[in-house]
Amino acid sequence: MLIKVRKPWSLDERDVTPEALFKQRRRFLKTGVAALAGGLAGGLLSSQAFAAWPEAGDMLSGINKTAFDPGEDLTPFDQVSSYNNFYEFGTGKDDPVYAAKDFQSKPWTVEIAGACAKPGLYDFEDLISPHQLEERIYRHRCVEAWSMVVPWVGLSLADVIKRLEPTSKARYVAFETLLDPERMPGQRRAVLQWPYVEGLRMDEAMNPLAFLTVGLYGRTLPPQNGAPLRLVVPWKYGFKGIKSIVKITFTENEPPTSWNRSAPREYGFYANVNPEVSHPRWSQAKERRIGEFFKRPTLPFNGYAEQVAHLYTGMDLAQYI
Repeated sequence: MLIKVRKPWSLDERDVTPEALFKQRRRFLKTGVAALAGGLAGGLLSSQAFAAWPEAGDMLSGINKTAFDPGEDLTPFDQVSSYNNFYEFGTGKDDPVYAAKDFQSKPWTVEIAGACAKPGLYDFEDLISPHQLEERIYRHRCVEAWSMVVPWVGLSLADVIKRLEPTSKARYVAFETLLDPERMPGQRRAVLQWPYVEGLRMDEAMNPLAFLTVGLYGRTLPPQNGAPLRLVVPWKYGFKGIKSIVKITFTENEPPTSWNRSAPREYGFYANVNPEVSHPRWSQAKERRIGEFFKRPTLPFNGYAEQVAHLYTGMDLAQYI
């Protein structure tokens, strides 16, 4: 007899908010009531942000709706796509939605390099097309103590890695963002060392939660959210979710990461959500969900401890931040 064991993250499947409903939310958010709510939430959206709401991308088809779902209210599309950390388009939270509005992500190629059997330059579609797209609803936690719940669309990072056949020397996976100051005006300022780079240990990259994302709310990613390809690692702080990826490298040595390189006292390689360790300039103990007034306690590993805590057995998570 086959006994199906429910995964710790599994809940009863529920559909993502229907398109018609989140368009109603768009209309609501354009009103003065939305402006008031934004103000009560700590000024998360400037008044300028109501001038030109971003449009959703092209509808994606053939999406497999999965049981990855924390069972929490979704953050409306307008807020997910208007309140962004994407320094390539500016350091303000509402800079990217304006600076990226004309960014074109077609055509797009991704270079695969390093210790693997199948290096080369892949068209975006060829890298993604062998896999069925999935929808996963994840909590998304930023180091500045704000959070979202986002219905991402993409595919397992592990599936892509297996296809590329890394060798035994591949202990880490490194990622790199597009470097193009003409198309990404934020790169004209030396706020970080460009291009943006990130990395995961191989066992982290192969964890079932790690996700390469090509869309949200059933549509292609807007430019300000990292079109056409970004990483989502839901148990880590959001800056690990590198956007607009153009290169993936398999390496034996721990790769540099942008925020650790910029501010090593504040940002470590692992960047696991740890509410017991304060950032040097603020507490991590509580977070504010976008659109809410009251804060809530921050969960270890952003609530995914059952799935990932074993990856760090024996590590001092206060030292290896």
